Amino acid sequence: MTAVGIREAKEKFSHYIKMVQKGATVVITERGRPVGKIVPIAAKRTPISERVRRLEENGVLEIAGPKPVAKVTLPLAVPTSSAQRYLQEDRGNG
Repeated sequence: MTAVGIREAKEKFSHYIKMVQKGATVVITERGRPVGKIVPIAAKRTPISERVRRLEENGVLEIAGPKPVAKVTLPLAVPTSSAQRYLQEDRGNG
């Protein structure tokens, strides 16, 4: 980061813009006190992985772990004749 007074910034504006284009940040001062800052503009197409990383760093996004798998209970094995008999009893036919 470079700090520069207003007068010098006006006189060498092109020089400081070239610095910013190369990724530098230039702080403009007035009587030694910062009053503004010239920063590079981020690329229009930042990769999704980079955007997600920034959101994580800023606490906006939290990546969750894998979702738990629900346990599935398998049906009980019942002999065919028994199942038919239970069904008839349930319907009142047995």
